[in-house]
Amino acid sequence: MPPILYAHPFSSYCQKALIALYENATPFVYRHLDDADGAALRELEQLWPLKRFPLLVDGPTVVIETSCIIEHLDLHHPGHAPMLPKDPRDALQVRMLDRFFDNYVSTPQQKIVFDAIRDPAARDAQGVREARAMLDAAYAWLERHLDGRTWAVGESFSLADCAAAPFLFYADWTHAIDARFARVHAYRRRLLARPSFARCVDEARPFRHFFPLGAPDRD
Repeated sequence: MPPILYAHPFSSYCQKALIALYENATPFVYRHLDDADGAALRELEQLWPLKRFPLLVDGPTVVIETSCIIEHLDLHHPGHAPMLPKDPRDALQVRMLDRFFDNYVSTPQQKIVFDAIRDPAARDAQGVREARAMLDAAYAWLERHLDGRTWAVGESFSLADCAAAPFLFYADWTHAIDARFARVHAYRRRLLARPSFARCVDEARPFRHFFPLGAPDRD
């Protein structure tokens, strides 16, 4: 039986896992968490009481956390496009960039979005300022890092790019990438042109009204 993925197409972390699946045309069962009767969400809660997603079920194995899901797929359902290099030193670079996009792009981006849906009396203006400053610093670092690179770690698409695609996509909606970061903009365009991520973007279009800051028309 193919692995089962519990996911929602508008979630950036779900898109990260979906990119890896689409890159390798890996067969899987998609348990859509927006199903009408809520059955998939009830199943998810039984498997993982924290109800965070995506979540992968592969036979008797339940895998939480997107990076671990992608590594599990690489090990147990390898395809033509490995998400981690065989050389452990190169793999460490990929993991480092994966953590960069998770912690310094996605986390501050989500801080801003989650603050926007709070009760106005409970909003955290200082935390939002800090999150915006973190994104500016992350964009600046990435601009330097991308010099001479096509993808996050050299010339091969990897786990790190699976993270970069949705996180930079939503980050630019949330706190626009300054025009002076030309390499970051060009990298974001390359990610959007990648068929695996383009598919994710198209699958998520019906849910754009969920974005609390307003989804721009440019993407």
